[in-house]
Amino acid sequence: MRILVTGGAGYVGSVTVERLLAAGHAVWVLDDVSTGHAAAVPAGATFSQATFADEDLVTRLLVDNAIEAILHCGARSLVGESIREPSIYYRANVVGGVALLEAARRAGVERLVFSSTAAVYGVPASTPITESMPLDPINPYGETKRTFETALRWYGTAYGLRGIALRYFNVAGASQRYGEDHDPETHLIPTILNAVARDRPMALFGDDYPTPDGTPIRDYIHVEDLADAHLLALEATGQPLAAGASPSLMLNLGSGTGFSVREVLQASEAVVGSPIPHSIGARRAGDPPILVASAERAQEALGWTPRRSGLAEMIGSAWTWRQAHPAGYPEDR
Repeated sequence: MRILVTGGAGYVGSVTVERLLAAGHAVWVLDDVSTGHAAAVPAGATFSQATFADEDLVTRLLVDNAIEAILHCGARSLVGESIREPSIYYRANVVGGVALLEAARRAGVERLVFSSTAAVYGVPASTPITESMPLDPINPYGETKRTFETALRWYGTAYGLRGIALRYFNVAGASQRYGEDHDPETHLIPTILNAVARDRPMALFGDDYPTPDGTPIRDYIHVEDLADAHLLALEATGQPLAAGASPSLMLNLGSGTGFSVREVLQASEAVVGSPIPHSIGARRAGDPPILVASAERAQEALGWTPRRSGLAEMIGSAWTWRQAHPAGYPEDR
C-alpha cells in the first residue's frame, strides 16, 4: 500500500509509521510539527512539513504519489486546551478534517482510517463501553472528534469512502526507537516518569473514588498495539464490502479491564526501583471513577487483540526510551 499518515511526526504517528514500513508499505508523512518532532519521522518515510488543512497541497500530494489510503493521526488532542481555546480545535479537527476529506475525494482516495478517541462517549452510564452507547462528549476535544467521525460516515454514504474510526483512551509505552515527548505533558505515565527524572513530586487527583483503592481506573493501550490496530484497519479498508454493510466502521480499542492510578504508580515504582514523590490533591471536575472500553468488536472485525497490555511492559518500555532520550527528540532531524 501507498499510505499518507497525517501527524506522522507525533507520538502515535511515528510508532505507527515505523510499523507500516516494517510491514513493507510505502509511507508519506504530513505533519506541521506544531506538536510533533521532525526527528521522530522514521527513516524510510517521505516527510512533508505542512498541514493537512491545506486542501490543495494535500490533493497534489495524494495525486502525485498515487496514495491509496490515508491514516489520520493529525488532529489536536489536549482536553484542557480545547476548553480554553475551542476555536483551535474546531479549525483543526473539524475544518481541517473536512479539508482532508475533500482532498481525498478530489484525488480519488477511497480509504481512510481515523485515529479517534473514546472521549466521544463523554461520561458513560456504565462500563465497559461498547460502540452502541450514546456519544455525549463533555469537552470540545471529544466533540470535534465526534464531528469528524460523523463527517467520515456521511462521506462514506455519499461518496463511497471506506472509513474506520478507532476509539481509545490512554496510550502508553514506546517502541525501541520512538516514544512520547510532549510539552506540556498531560498523560499519567510520562508525568510519573518525569517526576522521577526531575526529582519533583507529582500530584494525584483524588483518592476517594468508589474503586478498590480509591483512585480512578482507566484503560491503557500500548502504543505498539495501537500501531498494529492502525495497520489492520488500513488493510481492512481494502477488503470487499459485504452486501448491505456500511462503508464506515467505528471500533473501540482497549484492554477491557483497566488500571487504577495507584496501580500505575506502584508499577512505575517497581520499574524504576524507587519510590516516586507525589501528593494527593482534590478530584478534578468531571473525572468519572471508571473508564474502560470493550474491544470485542475490534477483535471480530479486525482480528485485533492487545498483546502488550501489562503495566510492566508499557511502563518499562516508556522508561527505557526516556532514559535513552533524557532531553526528548532533538530539534532537527
